[in-house]
Amino acid sequence: QVQLVESGGGLVQAGGSLRLSCEARGFTFSSYSMGWFRQVPGKEREFVAGISWSGTMTSYGNVDKGRVTISRDNANNMVYLQIDSLKPEDTAVYYCGRCRGPYVSKSIRDYDDWGQGTQVTVSS
Repeated sequence: QVQLVESGGGLVQAGGSLRLSCEARGFTFSSYSMGWFRQVPGKEREFVAGISWSGTMTSYGNVDKGRVTISRDNANNMVYLQIDSLKPEDTAVYYCGRCRGPYVSKSIRDYDDWGQGTQVTVSS
């Protein structure tokens, strides 16, 4: 059974940093690309970053590329999202998703499994 468990969210002041973590269970983690999305109430889930199975290829969404870094640790079945210089508009629930294959995709349609999400709230 595929399980994705996010952690690391919280309340942070603007300008601060957070490192979100996602622990993957129940599948061969190193065979799948992974992604981070975020969602605010009333809006569609938005792609933030994706990483290939090997970690050698990454892709970023509309969030300022310099502020966001995705990484993974295949030995420990973990994927991370580092967000620096946080802004109030980064406030959202952040979800970890498993991509259907080894490629990196920005499309939510290519993600089959999701975690429960972790709330990030940035105060001004």
